[in-house]
Amino acid sequence: MTINASSEKILQLLKTRGPLTAQQLAELLDMTSMGARQHLHQLQQEGLVSTFDRKEKVGRPNRYWQLTAEAQPHFPDRHAELTLTLIENVRELFGEEGLDQLIQKREREAQASYGRELAGAGDLPARLQRLAQIRSREGYMAEVIEQQPGCWLLVENHCPICAAASSCQNFCRSELAIFRHCLKARVERVEYILDGARRCAYQVTELPAESTR
Repeated sequence: MTINASSEKILQLLKTRGPLTAQQLAELLDMTSMGARQHLHQLQQEGLVSTFDRKEKVGRPNRYWQLTAEAQPHFPDRHAELTLTLIENVRELFGEEGLDQLIQKREREAQASYGRELAGAGDLPARLQRLAQIRSREGYMAEVIEQQPGCWLLVENHCPICAAASSCQNFCRSELAIFRHCLKARVERVEYILDGARRCAYQVTELPAESTR
């Protein structure tokens, strides 16, 4: 199906920001609310978005728009079917131990690659921003949100290896280890796509000074 540029931007916003009202989308896209609704209704006919009503503190409930499962193929998936086949082949030929060795090798290579790109980034906020840029380049649609002084949220709005992670969650354990190693910080996963969240998010805080020596 062919989707125009404005509708594509709507899909991107719903992916990165979660459910939004037509008015919120209109303001973000600098268009009228009627124009936003026209695009939304077209996307709804294509099965890419759905609605739900959320009661606010005052007044009538607001109608929110969100992505459907059918919208996910519009975002990178790193060839999910091929990845799943390869994982199963490794399991069959070498067992779980062989698969773990493969993931550990990928982890070491990622740590080395990220380490080179993060070299010279300076303090933790700078390293986080650089890491988000790297991850976005890889298809994770990453961003950094400062929660409070000394505490940040590394958000990944898309998981291009979701199929692989669903088949073998050691991929997720490995990525958490990569973040901790490269950022030299305390990193905890607080939102998880495989638990039903719309995104993965990691809370990042400075390690005590003695831990970084």
